[in-house]
Amino acid sequence: MKVGVARETASGERRVALVPEALDRLTKAGLEILVEAGAGAGSLIPDTAYADAGARVVPTDQLYAESEVVLRVQRPSVEEVGRLRSGQAVVGLLQPLVEPLLAGALAQRGVTAISMDAIPRTLSRAQTMDALSSQANVGGYKAVLLAANAYGRYFPLLTTAAGTAKPANVLILGIGVAGLQAIGTARRLGAVVRAYDVRPETREQAESLGAQFLKLKTTIDATGAGGYARELTPEERAAQQAELNEAIGGMDVVITTAQVPGRKPPVLVTTDAVGRMKPGSVIVDMAATSLGGNCELSQAGETIVTESGVMIIAPDNLPATMPAGASAFYARNISALLLGMVKEGVLNLDFEDEVTKATVITHNGQVVSESVLKLLEPAPASAGGAA
Repeated sequence: MKVGVARETASGERRVALVPEALDRLTKAGLEILVEAGAGAGSLIPDTAYADAGARVVPTDQLYAESEVVLRVQRPSVEEVGRLRSGQAVVGLLQPLVEPLLAGALAQRGVTAISMDAIPRTLSRAQTMDALSSQANVGGYKAVLLAANAYGRYFPLLTTAAGTAKPANVLILGIGVAGLQAIGTARRLGAVVRAYDVRPETREQAESLGAQFLKLKTTIDATGAGGYARELTPEERAAQQAELNEAIGGMDVVITTAQVPGRKPPVLVTTDAVGRMKPGSVIVDMAATSLGGNCELSQAGETIVTESGVMIIAPDNLPATMPAGASAFYARNISALLLGMVKEGVLNLDFEDEVTKATVITHNGQVVSESVLKLLEPAPASAGGAA
């Protein structure tokens, strides 16, 4: 079976789906690897490195014409969807809950779409395939570096002949993979770190890395399915927010990581909370997307400074800013998924398997994901019908 590695074309995307070090396991499984010319350029991987590892470097048209499975990081563009053919499979972070129409387009072309962001995160054997976690790990690390670079003072306690610098007070909101990495990185830089999450079981995880768990008088258990937090009710949100606003006001740096798959991220840092922060304080909103962010004032992909002097950084793709490390992790994830679906050198989809059932979005000309199908359903007609 021929597996193609596509060159990413999304703006700012520097990762690549496979790195040369990952090819050995795939070729031993009977797969022939084709790499689109220049696919690794953003990660500083030359075409010769792929050729030396046993891949064939080919032009774009040949990659799509010969490959039976196309591997990528980001979802394909309209033009790239047009290159895919019936019976072909595409694997990547397709985000079907954000872009359900893409699933419909791929189904119409008879393409089997396999989405890396749909890996069941609570399934132990799927941990090596969990691309969301591996990329969130990279993002959490880089978010702290961005904050430290933007903050005009030291992170650690520093005593010198010229005086003593107090350590920075850092608050991490959301204690998932990204949050835990952010805690560990901020602690290694010497900051005083506090963390908060609406899932009580995360307290022990945060404290194990040296953070102080932020205690609110309003105790809310918002543990949800699949390792994520559930959405809070309006009453729970209001009670939590009032206390959070006060805590945020005393912080030098706030890093937010809270996301709900396929939905607008919850607002945790309100305009009021930003107004309470000191001039020179920094917010890094890792959840900022076109749908919004955890900070009410965030503008996805932009860095702004408020009138009161608070800097709000809203990066839209932190892992792509560390392409070599992020690509190495992602390559292991996508290789593990692919090898789990390959038998005797061909793609063999077993829909009784939990991973296959969760990740295959379209197959045989149909959208097979129930969650995506719900999003594609037409809205109910208003009472009385259309005029």
